[in-house]
Amino acid sequence: MSELSRRKMLLAGGALGAAGALGMASPAQAWTWPPAGSVAGAGAGLDPRWVWDDEADPLVASLLDRGAVPEVNRLLWDWNRNDQPLPDGLPADLRDFMEKARQLPPWAERGKLDTAAAFNKSRGLYLNLLNGVGGGMLSTAIPKEARAVYSKGGADMEDRVAKTSILGFAVGSLNAYRPEGTCVVEAVKTRLVHAAVRHLLRQSPHWPYDIPISQEDMLVTWHTLPTFAMRKMLEWKVPITPADSAAYLHVWQVTAHMLGIKDEYIPATWEAAEAQSDQVLPRNMGPTPEGVILTDILLDQLAEQTSPGGVGRPLCNALARYLVGDQVADWDGIGREPIWDPLVASAWPKLVRFREGLIPLPLVPQVAWVIDEAARRYIMFFLTKGKETKIVIPETNRPG
Repeated sequence: MSELSRRKMLLAGGALGAAGALGMASPAQAWTWPPAGSVAGAGAGLDPRWVWDDEADPLVASLLDRGAVPEVNRLLWDWNRNDQPLPDGLPADLRDFMEKARQLPPWAERGKLDTAAAFNKSRGLYLNLLNGVGGGMLSTAIPKEARAVYSKGGADMEDRVAKTSILGFAVGSLNAYRPEGTCVVEAVKTRLVHAAVRHLLRQSPHWPYDIPISQEDMLVTWHTLPTFAMRKMLEWKVPITPADSAAYLHVWQVTAHMLGIKDEYIPATWEAAEAQSDQVLPRNMGPTPEGVILTDILLDQLAEQTSPGGVGRPLCNALARYLVGDQVADWDGIGREPIWDPLVASAWPKLVRFREGLIPLPLVPQVAWVIDEAARRYIMFFLTKGKETKIVIPETNRPG
């Protein structure tokens, strides 16, 4: 660990002590979100903090215990497309699970998924920024998530971010859930990874919580992506039609289902999503030393991508603070930038208005997509150092 990171860890420890209990911004509350507001329309109403993945968890624990994971990872390495058959040689119990898990929910609507792809095409700049930088800064302010990342994957944060970005970019692609797309594959692989982490982290002496990645933990992450992005776009006065709004929600509803979130917890409307977000985010967010260090790594990566050797880091600090607000930025240890903070806050709304004035012109959506897609590909190339990187099931916790 660098001396800078050590100083940040100490600073974070002081901030954490001042904040009180381990990062919780509000006392734990009873679960009151109604299952009638979900895509299922009904449910048991159980508190999602105590619900996990009863199909994937025992299966992956068994794979780990019997030493099957290395061979499974090898076989799944070249399983890439939604329409691709599962490879021969997989354990029978895993094959049965994956064949079921790769099916879209019966309520998925192809028309809405296609509309969502077109929306991602025209709004890629905002969505990449909000889901990448904004979602990343929010994730490091979630104590359980920050500690889970630091416990497994923190030793190579670039690799961790690259693998997380694989799923996010798959959701935002033009063919996400089409046969030639990859979103089904990446979601099912991520579901297996989550099950492995649940099994492994409980064996770590450094893990201070109960079973990780509960249904609520996944909902918290979900709300840092589509719910946060839609809030910010509306705040920026980005014009969004009702059809586009419903479609963008729908692609993330389907993704939640594919990741193993139970239908009774998946919000059916934006109003239901806002209400759920307001309940689960405050009780799951706050400062941790690990979150500060991971934020530092993420912002250094972003600065190197955008301005190698230049003023990138101060600008990235200001952009991150603008996206997530002062409270989260302070929890994350993001320094204030007297010059860049007011400049970004003033310039970004003007940039949005300028860009939105161009959108109706001929060819501009296509040109915007080319630019946004080039940025996505550059980010992935940078994070992976040009190497082929894929989501694989972990076998161990981070050493030390």
